[in-house]
Amino acid sequence: MDFQRSSLFRENAPLFGVGAILFVVFAAMAIVGAGRAEPAARSALDESAAPPPVEALPASGEEADLRESELAPEDAAARNAAVEIVEGGPGTAPSFMFAGSGPDRVRARDCLALAAMAEAGYGDADQRAVMQVILNRTRHPGFANTVCGVVYQGSHRRTGCQFTFTCDGSLSRRYPDSEWRAARQRADEALGGRVEAAVGLATHYHADYVYPWWSPQLDKIAAVGPHMFYRWRGFWGTPQALNARYRGGEPDPMGLRETAMEIERPETILKTFAEDGAAQRTITSGGKDGPRLIEGSKPPSPAASAPATSPDPRVHFVLVARGEAPAALVERARALCPGGGFCQVYGWSDPSAIPSQLPLSDEARRTLGFSFLPARSGNGEAIYFDCRTFPDPAPGACLPRARP
Repeated sequence: MDFQRSSLFRENAPLFGVGAILFVVFAAMAIVGAGRAEPAARSALDESAAPPPVEALPASGEEADLRESELAPEDAAARNAAVEIVEGGPGTAPSFMFAGSGPDRVRARDCLALAAMAEAGYGDADQRAVMQVILNRTRHPGFANTVCGVVYQGSHRRTGCQFTFTCDGSLSRRYPDSEWRAARQRADEALGGRVEAAVGLATHYHADYVYPWWSPQLDKIAAVGPHMFYRWRGFWGTPQALNARYRGGEPDPMGLRETAMEIERPETILKTFAEDGAAQRTITSGGKDGPRLIEGSKPPSPAASAPATSPDPRVHFVLVARGEAPAALVERARALCPGGGFCQVYGWSDPSAIPSQLPLSDEARRTLGFSFLPARSGNGEAIYFDCRTFPDPAPGACLPRARP
């Protein structure tokens, strides 16, 4: 009997070997499968969990408190830089499907173009990123369901403007016809289905020199130019959340603009350059897209170490007022242009006269009230004042009267 068993084993040894190998392989597959099944089960469980109501989301469209933090600009920039972009990045937003009348298309296009110029300046990538955020919001239940409605959302209240330019006095700003044409072209492309992949599913953004209270509660997904882009966490930050159908019905943007401009808001009172040393607008050399417009550029903190020379030219546009001490304006300008790179400060006493591009128009030159160019390359400071507004300035000289 033992001999028969031994003989049987020898005759079938190859089959037993193959069987053992198959057993090991299937056992390993079972272990791996079990390991994969657990996360899959957890994922299915997470997806099946009911998301919080839209009203509970931080910084939703009806949020009336969108105040920025009190961090100094350099502190805000450092904290923003320390926050890494989440794994997976911006994600992929579905193409916008326009469904509306001819007038709806014109209104949506112009609201997109205006918001892009006002919020992002004239850079191609910057404008397209802002437009993508607006179209994402238009399809998200957390915001208005029209393009113009999203752009002007909150502007009828004293607080809670979703886009700063609709409540800080910038609605009175004028833009060159050439920039309108370029922005409208980009808006038409976005309404036609173009997706700005760099920001994907973003529904929020802010400049890198501010730190809003809501940014730690959202996922940072991209950085384009001077702006950080975010989406909500969980279901409300997925492509499936962009499920509100666009049906047209765009409100009249002129009516929205007039309403926004009639609201009295404490925050719309602009501080002058002498009061806070901030530029209303700053134009930098930018990158490949050309000059970049930045709103609200702040000077370095007095406690900060001496800045290194910056190769990035900057021109600051500031608000000045009659009766302010010329010497104080000069000191503010020196703080705003502390390095050895090219820098210039121009000042106007009328906020609506402050331009948004270079070169200065004839009208901007005629209304110019203050000009400062720091010492550089062996040349001394160049300081000029409109002596009709600042009679007999101790520092500097009178601006030559521009020809009409």
